[in-house]
Amino acid sequence: MLAILVILGLITADLRYNRLETTRSLLATLGTPVYWVADLPLRLRDWSDKYLHSPLSLAEENERLHRANLILQGRSQQMASLQAENVRLRALLNSSALLRDDVLVAELIGVSPDPVRHQLVINKGLADGVFVGQPLIDADGLMGQIVEVSAISSRALLITDATHSIPVQVNRNGVRAIAEGTGSLGALEIRHVSATTDIELGDLLVTSGLGGRFPEGYPVAVVTEIERDPGRAFARVVARPSAALDRSRHVLLVFSTQDRRGN
Repeated sequence: MLAILVILGLITADLRYNRLETTRSLLATLGTPVYWVADLPLRLRDWSDKYLHSPLSLAEENERLHRANLILQGRSQQMASLQAENVRLRALLNSSALLRDDVLVAELIGVSPDPVRHQLVINKGLADGVFVGQPLIDADGLMGQIVEVSAISSRALLITDATHSIPVQVNRNGVRAIAEGTGSLGALEIRHVSATTDIELGDLLVTSGLGGRFPEGYPVAVVTEIERDPGRAFARVVARPSAALDRSRHVLLVFSTQDRRGN
């Protein structure tokens, strides 16, 4: 009974005067290794889970990370593609605001499997007012014309097709000529140009409006090569198409005022 009273007295004194602080600190220091040893099994388990994987689990983890990396790379490529497409659409829509004629945005849905025929299939047809002979352009210049129309799609012939020709004029001085397709997406040939004609490298060729098929003033090509042979009456002139014939995904169908009235 006396011992209990002594312990209670010590506790009361400690609560009032904090006389056992040094003793408690010493006991806490001595007890730390006990706590560490008690926690050791849990630490060992965590360490083994982190560093002692089996070869099978490591292979599975590596495969999972590889798949995740491929997915992220695919999404990154898709984002880059969407960003590039957004830039092209902005350029296309900005160019349409500068045109005098009405336009309709169409999307490319197919190309001709025949490498000799330069033709495209677009997702607009009779239901959208598309008609045979309608000009097709992109943000940079004339691409071609519609040659076949169905209810919901149409087929277009590019200006570089070997069977296509178009009246053009030199934007600098108005000299008229005929630009014919060569079968190559990167070249047009300007026929029947006199050797003395005022035409130079870098000249912009635009639609002349003659023939009533193409409206006047649309960029067609830029002169890249001129050969003048003194023994020949005509010069050989080659031009690079202004339109991105092998890259454009979205195009513009041009409606002139007469077209709208006719429809």
